Amino acid sequence: MAEPTVSPRYKWIVLAIVTVGVLMVAIDSTVVVLALPNIIIELHSNLVDMIWVIMSYIFVTTVLLLALGRVADLYGRVRLYNWGFALFTVGSALCGFAMTDRQLIAARVFQGMGGALMLVNAVAIITEVFPAGQRGTALGINSMTFGLGGVLGPVLGGFILTFADWRWVFFINIPIGIVGTYLAYCVLHESARARAEETLDVVGSLAFSLSLLALLFAAMEGLQSGWFSPYVLILLLIFLLTLALFVGWERRVDFPALDLRLFADRAFTFSVLAAAIQALAIFAVQFLVVFYLQAVRGDSPLTAAFLLLPMPLAIVVAGPLGGRISDRIGARIPATVGLVLQAAGVYWLSTLTTTTPYLHIAVGLALTGFGGGLFFSPNTSAAMNTAPRDRLGVANATLATMRNVGTVASFALALAVAAGSIPRDQMLQIFVGTSVHLGSPVMAAFVQGLRAALSVSVVICLLAAAMSAVRGKEAKRET
Repeated sequence: MAEPTVSPRYKWIVLAIVTVGVLMVAIDSTVVVLALPNIIIELHSNLVDMIWVIMSYIFVTTVLLLALGRVADLYGRVRLYNWGFALFTVGSALCGFAMTDRQLIAARVFQGMGGALMLVNAVAIITEVFPAGQRGTALGINSMTFGLGGVLGPVLGGFILTFADWRWVFFINIPIGIVGTYLAYCVLHESARARAEETLDVVGSLAFSLSLLALLFAAMEGLQSGWFSPYVLILLLIFLLTLALFVGWERRVDFPALDLRLFADRAFTFSVLAAAIQALAIFAVQFLVVFYLQAVRGDSPLTAAFLLLPMPLAIVVAGPLGGRISDRIGARIPATVGLVLQAAGVYWLSTLTTTTPYLHIAVGLALTGFGGGLFFSPNTSAAMNTAPRDRLGVANATLATMRNVGTVASFALALAVAAGSIPRDQMLQIFVGTSVHLGSPVMAAFVQGLRAALSVSVVICLLAAAMSAVRGKEAKRET
């Protein structure tokens, strides 16, 4: 397709505005972690509800992505991105003013809706305004920001809690959100044509959302109640039935929610698989290391968060580099090398003991972050380069959905493996920061479980590298 006429200055302004939104969404997936003990006390809450303060936000942004991606393809991406910025800002204010734990969870759902609108449109908007020769670099900056935000969340949260009440973890979004909403409304303009001749696949969207919701609930319930509890088995059955309904319906409907023809492209299919498996392998690693720093080394939550900085700093260095390399030689080599480096970094971390010096930990974190920076942008660029212009929203939604599913499953899998060495209840208390003091026997068992979880992550990361290596060479379509 012909490349749109876009001024050099405008496309970089677009990247700046969109990247700020993505950074906010990514940070808020983890910024609340260190505030959970304070929230439990002030709102008279409990452990289970605090887990849902984190997971409800991730669930909503995951479940809505595909449906919103299709809506964006039909009615315009910029308009929905603007609405997302506004809803996210209002949701942040509601979180800050919440008086009960249930109000906070509901506000996080509202905030997640705005986040989903921004996430699903960000990459598509960037793909539209940047030519193929610069797209990898632009997506590299954006993808780097997303990975960076998830790691910086606990650091920013700890810094805010040092000087202010937990509510400011959310209030800080309001001025940024107001400015971002205003700039997005005034500066961004629609470059995609509305497709009034097509209709929204409501049945397919609902079936997919229900299937995904059942899977995510099963993952979290399995962590709390055991993987063979009747409730988990029922949820998994619902997942399989609704997924079968979704696939069957999508093959028959004229305008499907997910155009299955996208998966006819080898590069797109294996890019999506690599993203999902990479998230499954890596996302929980930073939290396992935080647990280790607090429960074994005895570091404070804020100190533990700052000790994670080698990972985001390495992402900052490698992200644009990966994008520039993919612009020149394609995505397969830098993305695959990045995943191998991540596997090496996690393997390095899997050798932790109760007396490991911090320098050893920093090397593992830096190697893991550098590999992630090399992987994110080439992989995203490969998937988006293969998608036709009128399916960019759905293509990005598919990629983001699978990545988020991997994220949620990463929590559940890592904590389940680590909890094999200590009681599940104690593991969950460490997860939300309500208990970080372990006696010597329990500490040794915890380290053993942590090493087992990280070893599993190494194997999964190498599987993601295999998916990346066999993807083939993507075609760089001018959008």
